[in-house]
Amino acid sequence: MSDVDRVGGKNASLGEMISNLANAGVSVPGGFATTAHAYREFLAKDGLKERIDSALDTLDVNDVNELARVGARIRQWVIDTPLPQSLEQALEAAYDELRQDNDAMAVAVRSSATAEDLPDASFAGQQETFLNIVGLAQVKIAVKEVFASLFNDRAISYRVHQGFDHGLVALSAGIQKMVRSETAASGVMFTMDTESGFDGVVFITASYGLGETVVQGAVNPDEFYVHKATLANNRPAVLRRNLGSKAIKMVYAGNQSAGSSVDTVQVDPEDRGRFCINDAEVSELAKQAMIIEAHYKRPMDIEWAKDGDDGRIYIVQARPETVKSRVAANVMERYLLNEQGKVIVEGRSIGHKIGSGPVKIVTSINEMDRVLPGDVLVTDMTDPDWEPVMKRASAIVTDRGGRTCHAAIIARELGIPAVVGCGDATEVLKDKQLVTVSCAEGDTGLIYEGQLDFELRENTIDSMPDIPFKIMMNVGNPDRAFDFQSLPNAGVGLARLEFIINRMIGVHPKALLNFDGLPQDVRQAVEKRISGYSSPVDFYIDKLVEGISTLAAAFAPKKVIVRLSDFKSNEYANLIGGTLYEPDEENPMLGFRGASRYISETFRDCFELECRALKRVRDDMGLDNVEIMVPFVRTVGEARQVVDLLAENGLRRGDNGLRLIMMCELPANALLADEFLESFDGFSIGSNDLTQLTLGLDRDSGIVAHLFDERNDAVKALLSNAIQACKKADKYVGICGQGPSDHPDLAKWLMDQGIDSVSLNPDSVLDTWFFLAEEQVNR
Repeated sequence: MSDVDRVGGKNASLGEMISNLANAGVSVPGGFATTAHAYREFLAKDGLKERIDSALDTLDVNDVNELARVGARIRQWVIDTPLPQSLEQALEAAYDELRQDNDAMAVAVRSSATAEDLPDASFAGQQETFLNIVGLAQVKIAVKEVFASLFNDRAISYRVHQGFDHGLVALSAGIQKMVRSETAASGVMFTMDTESGFDGVVFITASYGLGETVVQGAVNPDEFYVHKATLANNRPAVLRRNLGSKAIKMVYAGNQSAGSSVDTVQVDPEDRGRFCINDAEVSELAKQAMIIEAHYKRPMDIEWAKDGDDGRIYIVQARPETVKSRVAANVMERYLLNEQGKVIVEGRSIGHKIGSGPVKIVTSINEMDRVLPGDVLVTDMTDPDWEPVMKRASAIVTDRGGRTCHAAIIARELGIPAVVGCGDATEVLKDKQLVTVSCAEGDTGLIYEGQLDFELRENTIDSMPDIPFKIMMNVGNPDRAFDFQSLPNAGVGLARLEFIINRMIGVHPKALLNFDGLPQDVRQAVEKRISGYSSPVDFYIDKLVEGISTLAAAFAPKKVIVRLSDFKSNEYANLIGGTLYEPDEENPMLGFRGASRYISETFRDCFELECRALKRVRDDMGLDNVEIMVPFVRTVGEARQVVDLLAENGLRRGDNGLRLIMMCELPANALLADEFLESFDGFSIGSNDLTQLTLGLDRDSGIVAHLFDERNDAVKALLSNAIQACKKADKYVGICGQGPSDHPDLAKWLMDQGIDSVSLNPDSVLDTWFFLAEEQVNR
């Protein structure tokens, strides 16, 4: 790395890894690099530097048309200027040493700017890369093309806006042996979550063929998250798998000259329906990423490739991550929508912001001047050449691309919300249509019809005041786990399993258990959902494991209390295949739900799948911060039966530190608290159901909704009874209902009652915390 000034960040990093990390398990293909001195010597020929300086001195980079004209003229001057003889000779000697009599050796020729990939700037994709170059003559041509790419429109514009002097940036060409990923897979990985900055995971994207399609955003790749601490303990550590569409791949072309050495072809439909790398390869990638991060002592952005010939994984680039690692960790910035709207397009969210404005559909770089400040830029995919116009947009929406493509990287750097990989945005959205682009609601980015009202809240969380109980959070959506873990918290007081089933699975468990006997139309719908997984039942269990382990890893070592599924029959019926198995109940709220469902003969096999998932997370992955909550337990007899059933399925209370918590949400639970507590390690009070069942009202009925109030004296009498019973038995008691989130004065009353923890919705954590601290001071 001490050679950055000579060969740029990219090439210096490759040399650093070959020299220092080969024995540690990081594989980097060999190669050589031209120096910045060679580049400057080249510019000194025929007055080239003087002509370039003169052209750039008078250039207005905000005039897109002038920028394109001047950039093209400079690049042509570079192409037309011959390489110095000394450089030609040095290239020949180094190339001969690399090929070792292998005349068919293919190389990649990449750029490495001397100001590129320093920790305070991202030059992502601003210079060219040429793949599958064969023969010395073609290598020389590619080197000149790389030199010329220092004067791409995007590179010129970026240097001006970042305040870099053009003359201080030089270029090194890296010539590296090709990895035969055209017959395997490749991609990009970050040693942190790119959206939240959470550093406990490695985020990996992967697609078939050469890696440029992922980098350019031409495909929607597979995505994986790996938990570093679990991997370090040699346990299964893949937290999440998202199957990408991977519609195209880049392969070698017959012609091996710069600019025409690769082709883009369609991917076979069968291959699109499965992950392009397996869990063992995902884990191997994460291990190499962690070694690289430990060596550089900072978050890293890494490109990788799997060789189809030898089956090995190679690192082809590594550079510091430059956006999230610079964000102040003590400032919480939250964008919140203040109204609901109609969702018209969905994709992958980049960042956590919200933007709105009129749609401007752009089909090519030639239309860039149509985009005005405040427009929502909508296109098939962006090219790094578009950077000068992207900064004008209030938001960016693309049909193609994943979270590690150039569009995503540039959007993050510019602080602009982007939704990528939508598939059909350019067809559904219309020019001048007013829309709101929200990246504030998890992994899925949503484009709403119309301009919706939203706000930005900022809090500094350097020193949260002390309060006498723990504030936990209600987090159902694993998509937001890495984001929410940065809020002050004592763990997750309520993780709803039904949220994972609804969002990540979408199929009734009975339909997966009875897959072979499903009607044709239902079977086809299920097949589409389970793509990439080895069987219908494995899909259900794996997806539960992914959701639970993501929450557990995000908040580890703090407790994550996972509530077993609490769908009502009408909600289960809404899942694919659900109407085949669910009863038609007059009042599902009081019907076949909770403990009664688990112990029934008709649902027990479904319940066992939940148990298998929880056991895998706790025992196989070692995430034993997960605790289990049992909802809607009507009788003391039911309580005992559920505890016995959990034990039969390998989840015995007390084993491996497992605590079983009962959801105290029926008046019977509070009235007979002492007896229920004999079977459980504590209560988590569900104030929503407790209130409606105490007051005898349907909280979904608009006619009586005004009577619904958790602060009613009858409700508080039951709350007090439950809390005191737990105190007497020296067992845990918390509350996870909506009440304390809506009513800080109720949270204060609970504090006075001596409750152990209050679990709040994430958007009310900071406000409630400060309110309670202030109340304490004012006593």
